[in-house]
Amino acid sequence: MKSSRLRRRVLGTAAVAVLAGVGVLVGAPAAVAKANFLAIDKVTLHEPGLQVKVTYSCDTEINHQLVANASMPNENGPGESTAAGTIKRDKLICDYGSHTAKVTLRPAAPSRFAKGDKVKVTIFYFDDGFSYGHEEKVSVL
Repeated sequence: MKSSRLRRRVLGTAAVAVLAGVGVLVGAPAAVAKANFLAIDKVTLHEPGLQVKVTYSCDTEINHQLVANASMPNENGPGESTAAGTIKRDKLICDYGSHTAKVTLRPAAPSRFAKGDKVKVTIFYFDDGFSYGHEEKVSVL
């Protein structure tokens, strides 16, 4: 009789511990789950290059910058048109919350972009030779 009572107490204690752990996870802020998130909202012409509106969130302790690259195959000759831009780390708001920013991309010579062009844009975080959080989007200007 005593062994079954002891067994129930041990199982009951284990169940309480599991439920307490689940309660801690459920009670954690939702913002923590979306840290280091990137999304491309809109790509537009911005003379002489492009501008990309992004939504981002990042951890408070991260020391990185946000990089945007655009490319478009050159239909009138070899190569492709490219553009690049960054938001430096001191301009990013890293507090686990969602924020929007506009990245201005400057074209590489002799790249050109015009209304109706189809461009592929890639955004990512870059930190000391390490990149992560890559997102891509193909847009028509």
